[in-house]
Amino acid sequence: MRTKKSFRNILVAFINNILNIILGIVVQKVFLSVLGEEYLGLNGVFSNVLSLLAVAELGIGTAIIFKMYKPIHEKNYQELRKLMLYYKKCYIKILIVMTTIVLAIIPFLHLILGNTSNIRENIYLLYILFSIDILFSYILSYKKSILYADQKEYVSNIVHLGYLILMNGLQIYFLLSTKEYLIFLIIKIVCRVLENIIISIIVNKKYPFLKEGKEELSTSEKKDITKRIKFLFVHKMAGFVVTGTDTILISVFLGGLATVGYYSNYNLIVSSVTTVFNQIFISMTSSIGNLLVTEQSKKRLEVFHKIQFLDFWLFTFASVCIFCLMEPFITIWIGSEYLLSKFVLISLVLNFYMQGMRRCMMSFKEAAGIFYEDRFIPIIESLINLVASIIFLKLFGLPGVFLGTIASTLIVYLYSYPKCVYKPLFDDKGINYVKLMTKYLIISGIVLSITYGITTIFTIANPIIKLLVNLVICIIVPNIGLLIIYYKNPNLKYYLNLVKKIIKKTVNR
Repeated sequence: MRTKKSFRNILVAFINNILNIILGIVVQKVFLSVLGEEYLGLNGVFSNVLSLLAVAELGIGTAIIFKMYKPIHEKNYQELRKLMLYYKKCYIKILIVMTTIVLAIIPFLHLILGNTSNIRENIYLLYILFSIDILFSYILSYKKSILYADQKEYVSNIVHLGYLILMNGLQIYFLLSTKEYLIFLIIKIVCRVLENIIISIIVNKKYPFLKEGKEELSTSEKKDITKRIKFLFVHKMAGFVVTGTDTILISVFLGGLATVGYYSNYNLIVSSVTTVFNQIFISMTSSIGNLLVTEQSKKRLEVFHKIQFLDFWLFTFASVCIFCLMEPFITIWIGSEYLLSKFVLISLVLNFYMQGMRRCMMSFKEAAGIFYEDRFIPIIESLINLVASIIFLKLFGLPGVFLGTIASTLIVYLYSYPKCVYKPLFDDKGINYVKLMTKYLIISGIVLSITYGITTIFTIANPIIKLLVNLVICIIVPNIGLLIIYYKNPNLKYYLNLVKKIIKKTVNR
């Protein structure tokens, strides 16, 4: 049952994110053609600056979802009702804090953005509208938590699918007809409100017991959640520094919005692929939470190795595709004048791989509620990231941003995950996790190098044919290579058997 629910969540999330990528690419092409790279850079900087709002959420969603796994398993509706009511009250306070952060950033906006002489509209009005969209994304979002904890995330993803189609369709139409960034932002806000209202109606119908009483959590329960939130806040803040400051640093140190606009094209592709694959592991988190409640360390370790193997295969394949397909795709999509150096691409792909390989362990960590044990690690990671990124930016230019993130990530792989997550959850030596990840990294590097080497044999001038040839090579070479290396591996056999069962079941219907 747990596997079935995970598969359904993954399938809907996958469809959702593939559509998101396609629509995102089309919208960005139209956006760039109509408004230019400075508006694109402005959009990117706003996104990064306002990712700070995720810090204001404090991680309360993660803390409360963790508390929901057990009462959902036991069908304890009274406890679920208490948690949801507490969550709702917290979110009212959180939205007030978020609004304060939005307003506090306004006096520093001109310093962050640099030269905005080519932006027609009032920068501050655009910033406020962009902020309203993000604030509205949090209103009623607490209601999604019970769907997530109940392994029914596919419901909210189906609604989000409709939101994407409606919003992107309207944005493309109005960009072409009005050429106004202002209208672009207003459409986002309207569609966001509609999405929230629909999800709220669905949750009210699916979980009618949530309206049956107004019982409060006990003081001890609130204290336990508050304790977790304190350390989640540190994780959130560090996460913002590590992943949310890239375009800000680029804007400040490397020539303003135009450079950010060039980077945004690459980032759209990488972040879209990241979202697709991350969603697979996010969709598994509720099932992992159920696993940790019901199984012992030996079974946990067995499942971990299966999921980490999937993580490795997916992000190896994705890294190969990004590295070999990015340049011909950018050339076809928006033109060769928007290509960045090979060094930028190498550092971007390595950072993508390093962050992607964390997803499996992050899902186990969040499902287990491990936030106190590694409470100082995020602070160290964020400081290393910020300092290293600035130093590497000065030395290497744009690639330095990603090299700084890679440097800071090593503390997670070498210390935090082995000691604070792997050892206590699986009753196994932390060094075994380090060895496993090192082995995966070496194999991924070899597979990528061989695949790229084969693509360079074919010197094709036409970018469309080059993209298609590289795509065929990327589909065949890394997957055949990994099959040869792991043909006896029990984790591979598990997934092959799973695919066979799905095909057999589909054929027999």
